[in-house]
Amino acid sequence: MKKTSLILALFLVTIGISAQEEYKEVKHEKFEYTAEKQHEVVSFDAKEVKFKKRPKNIIIFIGDGMGTAQVFAGITANGGELNIQNMPFTGFSKTQSSDNYITDSAAGGTALSTGKKTTNGTIGLDSEGNRITSILEYAERNGKATGLVSTSAITHATPASFIAHQPNRIMYEEIAADFMNTDIDLFIGGGADFFTKRVDGRNLVSELNDKGYRIAYNMKEIEPFTKGKLAVLTAIGHNAGYRDRGDMLPQATSKAIEVLSNADSKGFFMMVEGSQIDWGGHQNDASYSTGEVLDLDKAVGEAIKFALEDKRTLIIVTADHETGGMSVNEGDMNKGYVKAGFTTGDHTAIMVPVFAIGPGAEEFTGVYENTEIFEKMYKLFKFKEQDKD
Repeated sequence: MKKTSLILALFLVTIGISAQEEYKEVKHEKFEYTAEKQHEVVSFDAKEVKFKKRPKNIIIFIGDGMGTAQVFAGITANGGELNIQNMPFTGFSKTQSSDNYITDSAAGGTALSTGKKTTNGTIGLDSEGNRITSILEYAERNGKATGLVSTSAITHATPASFIAHQPNRIMYEEIAADFMNTDIDLFIGGGADFFTKRVDGRNLVSELNDKGYRIAYNMKEIEPFTKGKLAVLTAIGHNAGYRDRGDMLPQATSKAIEVLSNADSKGFFMMVEGSQIDWGGHQNDASYSTGEVLDLDKAVGEAIKFALEDKRTLIIVTADHETGGMSVNEGDMNKGYVKAGFTTGDHTAIMVPVFAIGPGAEEFTGVYENTEIFEKMYKLFKFKEQDKD
């Protein structure tokens, strides 16, 4: 009976894993998009804003799959302007993994989070399988509050690469268990089933509760919450697309900034992922990708508002790779209309943009390897070089 139960559990987990990767299937091509609603960008004069010399806080936004075409589609759809494009310092990141000219999100995310290239599919380990410390973990060691926000499952490749150490990105239950080995202050994203409906029988939500986390399952539940440990599991698997999930990402970003800035700490580090730009690329759906870029841009706007007031917060916006080989073939900024083309249903090898604002933002200009983004953050936080693992 026990053997049968185990086989059934493994079967159900396999189904769950497969469901987590369905976004990679090209189900419907859609090359045109007209913005349903445009949003206002944060107004400021970059020449007039005086930031501190070094950041106390860093917020890195990762638009999964977001290349220059996706950004420009967003600019066009939003009437000619995004918060992202108003960030005064720009550069380009090269995304190749240690074993492939075209990276996946696991290797791409690990390079950004640890400063080390690794093999596709690998989370928080180097190409030899050795554990690598992430910028989030270094931030914890140095007394900073930490957070993760994602529109995917929080156990998916990109957020996982900042907190977990596993040989395969689809080891979602093991990745969820890795959250328990850290002192992360806050995380918001999907993937509740990987914390509760587990083969090993553990209930990680109960364990999080025992560790002092406030547990919630939607953004409304945490509106009054302003300080303390917070775990918000907003979906059993991945969150819905931008049309159905509403303003979850900008709301989560704003709430995370509020909570982390209220922590009794030496500042904070946070990663925010716009996961589903990538999914639109996989499906060759310009509507999906562009709508997700606009959603990410609204979240970036929330961070910029805070940084302009705080003066000690560095904001970085980049991508782990580009998806779809997207091009913008026609458009009308007055109408918010975009017509795109795609060369593939997979990732591509092209460089991705990097945008920055705040103390130290000038460090992010030029062309460099994705691993340099970690190195620049580590240096700007003034963590000691001899303390690196």
